[in-house]
Amino acid sequence: MRILSLMLFTLLLPLAVFPMKDGSELIAAMNKKYAGKWYRTMTFVQKTTTYKPDGTSEAATWYEAMSVPGKLRIDIAPEEKGNGVIFADGRMYSFRDGEPAASRELVHPLLVLGFDVYAQPAEKTAEQLRSLGIDLSVIRQDKWQGRAVYVVGAKAGDLSSPQFWVDKKNLYFVRLIEARGPAEKKSIHETQFNKYERLKGGWVAPEVIFFVDGKKTMLEEYSDVQADIELAADLWDPAAWMTASRDYYKPRK
Repeated sequence: MRILSLMLFTLLLPLAVFPMKDGSELIAAMNKKYAGKWYRTMTFVQKTTTYKPDGTSEAATWYEAMSVPGKLRIDIAPEEKGNGVIFADGRMYSFRDGEPAASRELVHPLLVLGFDVYAQPAEKTAEQLRSLGIDLSVIRQDKWQGRAVYVVGAKAGDLSSPQFWVDKKNLYFVRLIEARGPAEKKSIHETQFNKYERLKGGWVAPEVIFFVDGKKTMLEEYSDVQADIELAADLWDPAAWMTASRDYYKPRK
């Protein structure tokens, strides 16, 4: 009987779900799960609602195009005014009235965790997240919105250290917590990716919510989401901000 039990255990061993040992292993698992399946481009219309300290809110329309990994373009309506931003290859370029306004190096954590992790080497994702101050050696399991999740970067009860949360079953990103500002008065910034839907071989969260010190500051709602459509290469060229082929959003006016 004991031998039979050992044989059964051995047969079932490959099916057992072992806990992740660290954040690097989780990143590798995310990448492996969707390797060759995740969409390479995505476009959508975004309703962006900003909540002000006085209790009022303001809504705007953003047209967005993404190329995974590493590229995102936002054209703020009315697009003929030329306001928006490009994130490309580790830099951010902002534009106002059709002219460059600012440029700086930037690792965009939401691009990395929500999209790039599935389309670039796991080692690069791990390096980017370490640069944001996330301790990949710390990992635990928890519950989020009724679902099992992995939490990387913080121990139980710690909601101030840099950390990200990943759905355990589907291995998509659901929550980011960051501490920003000078040491004496840091604010806690939280981002949630909600209401996930299937998109091609991957997923998309059509609701994104931002909080600062527990107060909601912005809501993003996606519509007209399309994946794997052809996008012009000059969309990501800052020098072509106003002349790039922006046909991807024209049917949506």
